[in-house]
Amino acid sequence: MTGFRLNQSGLRHHMRGAGLCALLAISQAHAADALHGKTLYLNGPAGGGTACARCHTASPTANVSKILSAADNPAAISAAIAANKGGMGNIYAGKLSDVDLADLAAFIGNPGVSAAPAASLNPSSLAFSGTVLGQASTALAATLANTGSGALNIDTIGLTGAAAADFSIAGGTCAPGGAVAAGANCTVLVSFKPSVAGARSASLAVAHNGTGGSSSVALSGTGSAAPQATIGVSATSINFGALATNAPSAPQSITLNNSGQTALTFSSITLAGTSGAIFTLGGDCAVSKPLAGGASCALTVAAQPTASGAFTGNLTVASNAANGNVTIGLAGSGASAAAAASATPNVLAFGSQTIGGAAATQNVTLTNSGNVALTFSSIAVNGAGGFSVAPGSHCGAPLAPGAACSVPVLFAPSANGAFAGTLVATFNGGAVQVPVSGAGTTAAVATPSLSDTGPIGFGEIQVGKSATPHTTVLRNPGTAALTIATLVIDGANGGDFVLGGTCALNGTVSPAGSCTIETTFKPGAPGARAASLLLATNGGTQFSLPLSGTGTAIAAPPALTLTPQSFDFGASAASKRFTLTNAGTAAIKLSAATFSGPFARVNDASGCAALPFALQPGASCDLVVGYTPAASGASSGSVVLQADGGASWTIALAGQAAAVPANANPAPAQNQGGGGCSSVRDGSDPMLALLALMAAAVLFWRRRNPAQS
Repeated sequence: MTGFRLNQSGLRHHMRGAGLCALLAISQAHAADALHGKTLYLNGPAGGGTACARCHTASPTANVSKILSAADNPAAISAAIAANKGGMGNIYAGKLSDVDLADLAAFIGNPGVSAAPAASLNPSSLAFSGTVLGQASTALAATLANTGSGALNIDTIGLTGAAAADFSIAGGTCAPGGAVAAGANCTVLVSFKPSVAGARSASLAVAHNGTGGSSSVALSGTGSAAPQATIGVSATSINFGALATNAPSAPQSITLNNSGQTALTFSSITLAGTSGAIFTLGGDCAVSKPLAGGASCALTVAAQPTASGAFTGNLTVASNAANGNVTIGLAGSGASAAAAASATPNVLAFGSQTIGGAAATQNVTLTNSGNVALTFSSIAVNGAGGFSVAPGSHCGAPLAPGAACSVPVLFAPSANGAFAGTLVATFNGGAVQVPVSGAGTTAAVATPSLSDTGPIGFGEIQVGKSATPHTTVLRNPGTAALTIATLVIDGANGGDFVLGGTCALNGTVSPAGSCTIETTFKPGAPGARAASLLLATNGGTQFSLPLSGTGTAIAAPPALTLTPQSFDFGASAASKRFTLTNAGTAAIKLSAATFSGPFARVNDASGCAALPFALQPGASCDLVVGYTPAASGASSGSVVLQADGGASWTIALAGQAAAVPANANPAPAQNQGGGGCSSVRDGSDPMLALLALMAAAVLFWRRRNPAQS
């Protein structure tokens, strides 16, 4: 393969090599950051996508596919992207900025730049099904990925938190003292075995030498003395995007499942919120239809905005589930009608095909990315060279927003040389174009084909679990061997899919030979997830297979922490502040606070809002409580906080009121204080003697002087 190497006349129109990294020309004013380039090389674009290391090994020094020709030379790679060399146009077009690409070129020129690890532990939380006391749940997995450029050393792996003893490390590929190479990952399996009934929570903690020193995953589960139902959802929110005003959207589906051991009974399924009136509910879930353990049902929600601008609402499902009720956020916006379409892949490359041989076939998926129905008026391939749309009707029916259809494109060359054309699909409002290339030859050639020609769907898989692998066969019925130049999973959710099988990068498939490609879905978050399987051969043939799946999540029970959980006021009349913190991942709607005993809420401008109010994830507020005893002695009581859906939390309260002094048996009146001239209260005041002496002196004086009296 020629890789990144350019001949003196520049890149030929048809290029047979395969390389994954591409760089665009950039202004000399930018000081390239080779270390940032190394991160891009090992991990791919920040917005998601394939890493260069996938095809060129962990270091450019191996010079796989002549990548060193791109050392400090963005122009060479820019030309390779323009020619869609090895599928590079499909993989990187629009995903890397000029600065990113210049940094990547700098790293290829200086692969020895010092490196640093960076850890990512996903998903951020694992929620287990309701589990009977003493029984162990199915293990769930967390993935530790090294998104940095140096080795990530694992120090310890442990469990922390109040209920840590109810969870256990159940295996996995991560190990204390081990290391995770840059761009690689390992897994930690955790299981749940409750010892106490009720909501249980803890954290998985992994200490390492990456930024921050440690990473954690929140763990939750519900223990029950008897079998209980557990509700799970395929998504915790629905975003309708930009919808045309006064026109109904396509229904969006949410799957509810019961992973518990007894029937799940719905008590209510309601729509509410600021814009609740614009939503319409459907599906086969119903209050009158219990859901058996292991079963599922679907709810559909459609929106019809009446005005431009954002809209919000929520769908709440109340049930007997041990993990509480479920609230699904609804959002979108009203906008003017606009038709739009997109194509996957955005480039078709047939490589070399035998003149006069059977036509090679590749498929293009057209998707309605606008907010009104799409109607294709024509679909054809412009240009010469044996390209055509396969006979039959393709994408003939109107396409609803978000829907897709497939167009098979044929290539049967009639002469030697390279050929190019453009697939043009014209619709109401515009056209979408896909460049097409191929070459005709009389020489022996490989003719790769895949057993799958359309999307691969994995259905619904719980976060932390893996789907059954899907096998795609790569066959070569041609007359020459082929080499696999590119084999990657690409896309925004590429990390949720795992690649395996006997086909390997730089591996060969002999004439009449074959190999297998295994893909697996391992969701890291609930909701719809999508990526693409990309394969390119040294002959220039490229394949792109869409991958899809939906992650489902056990609805975690509301996690409200109370600090403190109890308090004794003693004889104090001072109020006490209790901090309420939402430690969960969904808002908690507190609806009431019920007090018992001589305790009551104290209005405080700096405390929690007036009930009812919603406490957002990670937020906290203070509930201020006062003690007003009506009698002396010990007293006790509580405050019970209640949330929508039936969850409740209790703070235990106590106090000890002091006795009020009583004067039930008063003593006889006494001449206390000698008439008020003294503070002495026992009748022996020395002032009395002084007063008596003064009185005697006055009498004596009057007797001696009677005339003056």
